[in-house]
Amino acid sequence: MINKDKLALVLTDYRKDFNEKKSELKDKTHWEDEKYKWIMVKYFQDHWDINAKDFASMFKKATAKHLNILTARNYFPRGMILDFAAVDPEAVRKMFIDLFDESVSLVERINGFISEADRLRVTYGADKWKSHYQNINSISTYLWSMYPDKYYIYKYSECKKVSEVLESDYVVKSGAKADAFVGFVDFYNEIADYIKDDIETTSMLKAALTPDCYPDPQYRTLTIDVGFYISRYYSKKQDSDDEEFDESDPSLYADEWFPSIQEYTPGISKEQWLTVLNDKEIIGPVWGGALAAFYEAGGQATCKQIAEKYNKTASGISGNCTQLAKRIHKKTQCPLSIRENGKKRYWSILFQGKNAGPDVSGGFIWKLRPELYEALTEFDIMRYKWKTEEEKAADSGSINYWWLNANPKIWRLSDLGVGEAEPYTLYNENGNKRRIFQNFLDAKAGDMIIGYEANPVKQIVAVCRVSKEQDGKEILIEKVEGLASPIDYAVLKACPELSNMEYFQNPQGSLFKLSRDEYDFIMDIIRDYNPLQREAGTEKYTKDDFLSEVYMTGKRYDTLVGVLKRKKNIILQGAPGVGKTFAAKRLAWSVMGEKDDSRIEFIQFHQNYSYEDFMMGYKPVEDGFELKYGVFYRFCQKAANEPDKDFFFIIDEINRGNISKIFGELLMLIENEYRGTKATLAYNGMPFSVPENLYIIGMMNTADRSLSLIDYALRRRFSFFDVEPGFDSEGFITYQKSLNNETFNILISKVKELNREITLDKSLGRGFCIGHSYFCGRNTCTEEWLRSVVDYDILPMISEYWFDDPDKIRHWEAVLQGVFQ
Repeated sequence: MINKDKLALVLTDYRKDFNEKKSELKDKTHWEDEKYKWIMVKYFQDHWDINAKDFASMFKKATAKHLNILTARNYFPRGMILDFAAVDPEAVRKMFIDLFDESVSLVERINGFISEADRLRVTYGADKWKSHYQNINSISTYLWSMYPDKYYIYKYSECKKVSEVLESDYVVKSGAKADAFVGFVDFYNEIADYIKDDIETTSMLKAALTPDCYPDPQYRTLTIDVGFYISRYYSKKQDSDDEEFDESDPSLYADEWFPSIQEYTPGISKEQWLTVLNDKEIIGPVWGGALAAFYEAGGQATCKQIAEKYNKTASGISGNCTQLAKRIHKKTQCPLSIRENGKKRYWSILFQGKNAGPDVSGGFIWKLRPELYEALTEFDIMRYKWKTEEEKAADSGSINYWWLNANPKIWRLSDLGVGEAEPYTLYNENGNKRRIFQNFLDAKAGDMIIGYEANPVKQIVAVCRVSKEQDGKEILIEKVEGLASPIDYAVLKACPELSNMEYFQNPQGSLFKLSRDEYDFIMDIIRDYNPLQREAGTEKYTKDDFLSEVYMTGKRYDTLVGVLKRKKNIILQGAPGVGKTFAAKRLAWSVMGEKDDSRIEFIQFHQNYSYEDFMMGYKPVEDGFELKYGVFYRFCQKAANEPDKDFFFIIDEINRGNISKIFGELLMLIENEYRGTKATLAYNGMPFSVPENLYIIGMMNTADRSLSLIDYALRRRFSFFDVEPGFDSEGFITYQKSLNNETFNILISKVKELNREITLDKSLGRGFCIGHSYFCGRNTCTEEWLRSVVDYDILPMISEYWFDDPDKIRHWEAVLQGVFQ
């Protein structure tokens, strides 16, 4: 939901700027600058002809007005389409036919368009085109141009800003996929619905439209333009309205503390301040440093005095406090102090201020509000204290923090095992010093490193440390933790708290400094995506627990565990109802000795499951494609981080997937004798290994005739364990006695007779027997339940088994239903 009051304010400003010339709008009215959008759509509609004889020429003409959207610096979606339409026009024509086919789901169409664009690039232009540029932004442009009454142009940064300004609950994610675009359309539909009812705005547009403009009856293009206006102009004006000082602000000249308590108070008590200070979403290393500095100064100082002490800038200090105050206001909804000119005064949530006189550095003193100062006396704010240059020099033995920029074409941090170390030379292969050479000299043993892999990966993939400082030739970098869920570059770049990072200022180089605040902030993001494993609190789980829940004999259990530990890969096979899935998870628990689901991953194969889902593949993001890791790759990384613990990867319906397609080169790497051995992946040419502490448990239904044949390569690498009906196990017998129901007992005896006949049938065999799980999980037994099991589970199954022997089906139908007569 959007804040409609906020949108109303936006539209008020939008109408004001629509026909007024302002220098901030390049001395043009907003309409003069942005009218081209309506012209662009009209021109496309007039010239698009999917059946044109010369498709390439038609596309070029229809998109002639799209140049500023489909062609920009380092962004060439239109050029790529034109190139490939020249060599294979029918393939490109079909791409657009499929994209514009509204009978197919939007996600399927977008993914298909991207996939075909990549195929064309590989086939015809791999040497010229490093990317096909057909991302969500360009594809949404095509859709909007074709269906301007339904779609919008998607741009991540713009959408993010619109969501923030309108206080929407819509979450804009970086690297948006096709399904994220569906959510974006819903979000903008809500804005469009509001705009439709705004008569002033829609009337203004209608009056401005000329014959060369698309009439925009559903106001979708108007909605796009309002979103652009919010992102480009309105949000910046709002920031300007929130500036802390201007020459008219009376606080600059006040000789008494201003605003006075009588004039303004945020209404936050000492107890409420303590709650705020303990809220990690508000106070942390980034925001706590300024408060600690003012508190250490006795509760009052000028921003310039604080800045001089800690080698920062006065504007940086005031900006830090302003942002903190905004966060507190958003969380508490406390009242704000408003200037006479209507601008907001955020700093007064935290401080009072007054003129310090000409002899004081900075001239304007900020004093912590008394309730806040009292709360700080009971709160350990000094944990966030910044260090002075003298303290940093005196503390030369402390830990430094670094950002390591690894080129994945040369070496990959993600391929190092936890505890492995890799030397990094101070000089390149030409004997020249690496960029920012001083950083290599300053790095010392124990320093912490954020491990980042550059293009095409563009993700934080590891946490490392310097295990040996430079010896004049190299430093030694040890991997401390691999990230099961790497952090995308776009996630970090969108954080204003990291805007001053040395790497973001100039990314040319290998080793970059991180401040403690920057390192802590990045680690907070890492922990959001990669929570630490629980150290305690899991429930114990033993062999006896397994046997009490899974109806298997103790001897069979021992055999099963022995096979699993020897082979590391096992498939539990059996007919439906024998409890394969139920047993798999409990087998993992029993080997672990505890119920720790964080060390278990459960997936199900199907016919469309791919290597890209399982291991890795290039996925569309906002500005192209990025290499994304699949579920098995991430789980391997997770297991590698804790080599002393067992991890279990469980695959249901393993025989339903295209094994060769899904596993690829992993068919070798999962073998027991090759565990821990690195092999080069065909997809990205980088080394990878499957950890020795990872076990794979698959499940397979032997009664599915269409899936009875299993890839030989898979058979050779897995042991197959038959999970049989457990009617005669001690656990089931105990369960049967607990129900104390004669009808149940008779029915079970008949099912066991049925199983004997199935076993003796040459066309079936024991893999088609009826499983015990159909009759489990009840505390009480009713005839209604038993009849439903017979009528809707067992009889349909044997009807399929003996579809060519109706007499046998009728016989067993009479036997089983006769139990209830």
